[in-house]
Amino acid sequence: MWADVALIAGSYLLGSLPQLYFIGRIRGFDLRQERDMHIALWQKVGRAEGIIGILGDFAKGVTPIVVGRGLGFELSVIATAGVAAVAGQMWPIFLRFEGEKGNSIGLAMVATLAPKALILAGVPILLGALSRTVRHLLDSRTQLSERLRFRGAPSLSLPLGMLMGFGLMPFSAWLFREPPAVILAYFVLFLLIVVRRLTARLGDDFKVSSDKKSILINRLLYDRGFR
Repeated sequence: MWADVALIAGSYLLGSLPQLYFIGRIRGFDLRQERDMHIALWQKVGRAEGIIGILGDFAKGVTPIVVGRGLGFELSVIATAGVAAVAGQMWPIFLRFEGEKGNSIGLAMVATLAPKALILAGVPILLGALSRTVRHLLDSRTQLSERLRFRGAPSLSLPLGMLMGFGLMPFSAWLFREPPAVILAYFVLFLLIVVRRLTARLGDDFKVSSDKKSILINRLLYDRGFR
């Protein structure tokens, strides 16, 4: 039992490691007030640092699953540890529980735990990513170096695709006859994504507008209070 608790708690602490913040601080930037640390790291610090940051998130999603399997833990414990790592990135103890969106680490966890779910759930995510990215990269009006910085209005298609993808993951896991522990973990993962979208710095948006319904809808669909 204590070994199970140690794996889950260790996974949460691993997810809480703020490597994006540390990389930014090393380069002289404080990313804590940014809406999206990944985008801020890529645009304000550098592309190499941005790549290192997202690889770190992938590693945090993969590690609990690999370690849990390697040490022979039960599947339910391994799946819980994976979800705990995602929760750690969303609400990191090292940054006063103000973290990231959980998308990249969540995808890495899913791809390691039961990747078949991504066959169906990955479709809206891929379409959401390509919808803006391809159009932006093909914009011949700006230089390639500037296009690669992905400036301009934040993407609406990507967060919507992410929401649909994570929402489909429990069904996709069930469709491919994954064990109940995996299906439950993916359902909890989707709930965490929704809760994080609806609550992160919610007070800041309510200070700007009294239209709480629109704010909550935009947060749920597009991961921001205003379109």
